[in-house]
Amino acid sequence: MLKKLTFAGSALALALAASSVSHAAVSAQDAAKLGNSLTPFGAIKEGNGKDPSSPEGIPAWSGFDKADIPASYTRPGQHHPDPFAGDKVLLTINAQNVGQYADKVPAGVRAMMETYPDTFNINVYQSRRTTSAPQWVYDNTKKNASTATLGASGVTGAFGGIPFPILNGTNEEKALQAIWNHILRWRGIYVVRRASEVAVQRNGSYSLVTSQQEVYFRYYDPQLSEEKLDNIIFYYLSFTTAPARLAGGAVLVHETLDQQKLPRQAWGYNAGTRRVQRSPNLAYDTPIAASDGLRTADDTDMYNGSPDRYDWRLVHEQPVEMYIPYNNYRLSNPDLKYSDVLMTGHVNPEHSRWELHRVWVVEANLKSGQRHIYARRTFYIDADSWQIAAIDQYDSRGELWRVSLAYIKNYYEVPTQWTALETFHDLRARRYHVQLLANEESSTLDFSQATPGDQYFHPAALRRRGR
Repeated sequence: MLKKLTFAGSALALALAASSVSHAAVSAQDAAKLGNSLTPFGAIKEGNGKDPSSPEGIPAWSGFDKADIPASYTRPGQHHPDPFAGDKVLLTINAQNVGQYADKVPAGVRAMMETYPDTFNINVYQSRRTTSAPQWVYDNTKKNASTATLGASGVTGAFGGIPFPILNGTNEEKALQAIWNHILRWRGIYVVRRASEVAVQRNGSYSLVTSQQEVYFRYYDPQLSEEKLDNIIFYYLSFTTAPARLAGGAVLVHETLDQQKLPRQAWGYNAGTRRVQRSPNLAYDTPIAASDGLRTADDTDMYNGSPDRYDWRLVHEQPVEMYIPYNNYRLSNPDLKYSDVLMTGHVNPEHSRWELHRVWVVEANLKSGQRHIYARRTFYIDADSWQIAAIDQYDSRGELWRVSLAYIKNYYEVPTQWTALETFHDLRARRYHVQLLANEESSTLDFSQATPGDQYFHPAALRRRGR
């Protein structure tokens, strides 16, 4: 039944962490570096020493001061004016010159240039390190650095902030910590979003599926604590509004931290039968119907779910400099139509923005005896925000098959770093899936509404909201 419903991309999924307990807390001396030589989230604070107005420069981090943003820019739910609209393209990387920049461009992005040599390129702009969060999130992150532990069933000793801002331990432990940092990254407390998703076919045709999603990130609710989470990290509620054949369908997810103690719980509402039914656990490589098979359950939010089927490693012991999508306000500009954004094969590169940033590169290799359609995955994680920006995904023959991209931007009214669009590309089929389209909607993410109580996310809410 769930295949008839839309499981939208803002749904996150938390999971098991490692098979053995790891004490990952750092010393008080190292934690004191946060906010000093390191950013509050653990990235290198200083620039790379090159001209920050050039395509090779990374500036020092200073965050994004809301005081610098006009009040008219920060009305709840409105589309975001681009604060860097005056920036110019400094470099265009395409199929002809990508060899010069191979060490700074993810392998999947290079493969997209090879697949679409006449249409796909990346326009590089001045790097703007806009990642920012409220001070209380920074304070919690600093506390977590000295208390968070990566264990057999998840993360303990962390609440309300990045759990592992300073990676510590063995190579595998550091890799898993980086993935957990992505899963538990800051994105507000309660958010409402109305958006569409599409599967763009080889000939460029597509059909919209529109839904409203509501997410209550209990892990970040300052009224709670680690002890009061009751093993629930977030609630997610989505109901489909279009097309007519799917309208009224809804899905509810209760995401748990310790999934050995209690697996993720999900329910679906079918508008035709008016029945709420328990849905099977969506995990691993279960295909998501709304994506026309182009996105798996654990592709959602770039990566979610139990990492127990993979062996994990950091490819580099330190972040490396790479071009990734960043500050992509233009892609959600309400002056653009969906047809302006969606091209055959990929989104229109004219409207996307790429910048040079420090990136953690994490590789996952499928364990012997386990199954998944992806035998290997390479994740490129923005060191400033812990948001996965790009993923290379390989099949059982070791061949690059799929590429995922998160077009990052800052929601400066919160403030928080999240995505304007997420895209999932099948290089062989030459089809791709896009989530979070909102150009033609009257509003974008609304972080201003009061957090509803737990009862709002009771399974009975599906019937109420699906009518």
